Parts: sequence; C-alpha cells; structure tokens
Amino acid sequence: MTFSLAALFVVALGGLGLVVGSFLNVVAYRVPVGASIVRPGSACPGCGSPIRSRDNIPVVSWLLLRGRCRDCSQVVAGRYPLVEASTGVLFAALAATYGPVAVLPALLYLAAAGVALFLIDLDHQRLPDAIVLPSYPVLAVLLGGGVALGGAFPLWRAAASVALWLAVYGLIWLVTAGRGMGLGDVKLSGVLGLMLGWLGWGPSLVGLLGGFVIGGVVGMLLIAGGRAGRATRIAHGPFMLAGAALAAFVGADLWTAYLAFTGLG
Repeated sequence: MTFSLAALFVVALGGLGLVVGSFLNVVAYRVPVGASIVRPGSACPGCGSPIRSRDNIPVVSWLLLRGRCRDCSQVVAGRYPLVEASTGVLFAALAATYGPVAVLPALLYLAAAGVALFLIDLDHQRLPDAIVLPSYPVLAVLLGGGVALGGAFPLWRAAASVALWLAVYGLIWLVTAGRGMGLGDVKLSGVLGLMLGWLGWGPSLVGLLGGFVIGGVVGMLLIAGGRAGRATRIAHGPFMLAGAALAAFVGADLWTAYLAFTGLG
C-alpha cells in the first residue's frame, strides 16, 4: 500500500476500535452478571434514562458532556472513554504493525476479547467461559479463512503451541490445587497459544514467559507499596493478556535478539 492508503487503513481500524471499545464496556459490565449484551439498551445507572444516540459517540460524547449524564448530571466514570480509546489505539497499532494481511481479523478479534477479559478479571477475578470458550472456534474459523485467502498455514506449530501453553498452565493449576492459577487461566492459555503459535515460535514463547514476568514484577511492586501481601490473590488473566500483546507486537524481534545474545541463533 502507498503511504496515504496505509495511513487511511490505520485510521479506519482505529475508528473501528473506538466503536468496538464502546461495546466492550457493555460486555465487561453485563457478562459477569449474566445479563444480555443486546437488551435493554444502555442507560444511566443513576436516573435510568436511556443513553441517546448523540451521547453514545465513543470518547467524544463523554468529553462534550464533561463526564456527566445529560439528564441527572451523575458522574460517568472515566474508565468508559479510556476503554474506548485504548481499544482504538490497539486496533490502530495492529493495523500499522501487520497491515491488511490474512491473519489480521483473528488478531483484532482476540484483541477485542482480550480487552473484555482484562476488565472482567480485574473486577471479578474470573474469566467467563462465555467469552473464552467460543474464542477457540472463532479463531479457528478466522485463521482458516485467512488461509483460504492466501495466508500462511502453520497448523502443526499452532497445535504444538496450544499444547505447550495448556501443559504449562494446566500443570501449575494441578500442582497448586487451583490456588496459584485459576481454571479460567488454563482455558485462556490455549486461546493465546493458538494465536501466538500461528504467528511463530518467537511470539508464542515470549508471550508465555512474558505473562509470568509481568505478573511477577507487578506483584512485587504491589507488595513493596503495601497494596498486597504474599497471600493476596491477584488476577493473573491481565498479565497473560499483557504478555500476549507484547508478543504480538515485538515477540519475534525479542526472540531473535535473545537467540543472537545467547549464540543460539
């Protein structure tokens, strides 16, 4: 693509991410409580007034209303536009990094699911099956569709990556009797292993290790700051997803650098 077309593509995907991010706010709020993500429409939690279409423009509406409900002036948490903007940036970054390639739809889907799971695990310390389990067939279809469009077909590598991730997380879950790792983390590990394994062994291994490294660093910082103790249970899903995001963007480069540094490359 020419520069102008590439820039337009990135901007378009960023705009799509803003819209998806608005929907993910609904998903993160309703899925954990078993509510429909379709009906009823969004409403102010304070006065119950339905959110007007003009007040539902990602980020912009929140800024124009100064973070308050139009009807009752109740404060609307800044988390909502932050999620929208973050999803937009994430989509734009994936578009800029990969371009219009066959694997991009699968990456965008996992990015969206990952944002929702990140929020839910932070709030409720659980990773709902309603999001995690359907991700297996959805990714399989999207990756298979990419192959049909001329993309790569690293089936055995992806399968081996899934097996590796499930083995590592499953073993931790068994050894710690579920105290060091939730079953939801085990289920999510296969999804991340599939996507990153499809991208390559570098992203898969960097993502697998990265989740534990990020979790360890954050855990030590929380303990040092008095925000957590050694027995405090901290959701691991966000660290898994952060490690996977790191791997999707720079995993191949980090793995190449590691091999060169150790002389194994």
